[in-house]
Amino acid sequence: MTTTAGGAGRLLAISDLHIGYPENRALVEAMAPETDEDWLLVAGDVSENVADIRWALKTLASRFRKVVWAPGNHELWSHPGDPVSLRGVARYEHLVEVCRDLGVTTPEDPYPVWEGPGGPVVVAPLFLLYDYSFLPAGCTTKAEGLAYAQNTGIVCNDEYLLHPDPYPSREAWCRARVAETERRLAQIPDGLPVVPVNHYPLHRHPMDVLWHPEFAMWCGTELTADWHRRFRLAAMVYGHLHIPRTTWQDGVRFEEVSVGYPREWRGRPQPPGRLRRVLPAPPGGTGRPANPSGKPAGPGEPGEAR
Repeated sequence: MTTTAGGAGRLLAISDLHIGYPENRALVEAMAPETDEDWLLVAGDVSENVADIRWALKTLASRFRKVVWAPGNHELWSHPGDPVSLRGVARYEHLVEVCRDLGVTTPEDPYPVWEGPGGPVVVAPLFLLYDYSFLPAGCTTKAEGLAYAQNTGIVCNDEYLLHPDPYPSREAWCRARVAETERRLAQIPDGLPVVPVNHYPLHRHPMDVLWHPEFAMWCGTELTADWHRRFRLAAMVYGHLHIPRTTWQDGVRFEEVSVGYPREWRGRPQPPGRLRRVLPAPPGGTGRPANPSGKPAGPGEPGEAR
């Protein structure tokens, strides 16, 4: 069920590279491990173009001891600018084969075990999607939520580009992925903590700072709301929101590790493209949270999600 890789080093993470932007592509070209034993977790949205995804993951896999990838919504888009016109499950399976050709671990592979500092922990790349259960306040159905979003003008491009074929809907695909992933996580031996890597957070609390709360509909599912307690999480790695920060929920550390678009990261005081250390836990990353309110532990601002 798991494979083991030894060594020291650091467990690092990044997401939302969006290398269609030249500035972001340059960030990937400059990314490098701190030690020869470092692993890199990539939590989705490398690009919507398969050739770009291959280039970025190949570049990173040549530098890091292990690269672990989970898909974002952009990878799953059937974008008119991408020569690969596959849709839905067929597109996802094609990306899995691209990763396997590069030696990159995917959600379809055995979960590797990090044996370095802070380990052992199971590193579990996930592909879960969303089911419109993170509804805007006052809405009780998907139809009401989508109507509200249409009125505000905040509608995710997934509605036009992310096809669920052969599933009848994205939420049906999500439910199937959640059921299969739940089964696999339940098989992890007792006593082994887990670091899940998913494009979307497993819990709704990170959406509390969105400028446009209606966008939460495209950000996860209530079906995973208790997973951070059920599956002994050491930390939860995600992206998608373009709001890099650390939050805590029920004593579990949630790390949003996205780069985002140049217009977003240019206004931040930190240099862009910094890899986030997941393990060994950074100062303040163990025990009780230094900031129990769940607000950003460091500089960071609410922004419009994609």
